[in-house]
Amino acid sequence: MKLYRHPLSGHSHRAQLFLALLGAPHELVDVDLMARAHKAPDFLKLNAFGQVPVLDDDGTIVTDSNAILVYLAKKLGRTDWLPEDAVGAAKVQKWLSVAAGEIAYGPAAARLVTLFGANLRPEEVISRAHRILELLDAELTERDFLLGSRPTIADVALYSYVSSAPEGNVDLGNYANVRNWLGRIEALPGFVGFQKTAAGLAA
Repeated sequence: MKLYRHPLSGHSHRAQLFLALLGAPHELVDVDLMARAHKAPDFLKLNAFGQVPVLDDDGTIVTDSNAILVYLAKKLGRTDWLPEDAVGAAKVQKWLSVAAGEIAYGPAAARLVTLFGANLRPEEVISRAHRILELLDAELTERDFLLGSRPTIADVALYSYVSSAPEGNVDLGNYANVRNWLGRIEALPGFVGFQKTAAGLAA
């Protein structure tokens, strides 16, 4: 399998992280976003949206980071990471929606401001980040992971941008449950970290 990615993209990292946690052999192919390689005709043939990551599994092309997580869990029969029962699957889907919504428009957006100069209102996206972190911290009060005692793709989907939130001037200091959860993910066999940058509170 080939994963087309950028090392500073949290969307790319969540796909890379899951591949690593699964121990699935893969090749990383870096896409130069600064040179707009993701908008080049050859890349647009892989993903018409012009976004990373893209998974090429021997000719089967999967785009969208959350879709890649689902694909890998299904393809490899990993029901431990993606439950088959209705309630478990629905709970995972809820958090995938949070990853694409509140996380993307909160901590991920705040990081876009400091790393890439995105034209967003810092106070607004930082406020959004703290709202979802408060909810996340409360959810983790009595659970090690989002669904219970073991991780699922829900945890993988949220990890990258939550762990890098300080790079967007989002302080994790008040969220002990979140910090402990990050530590549990980082202790999983096969874990690979998200490339750090000296930005925001991490400068």
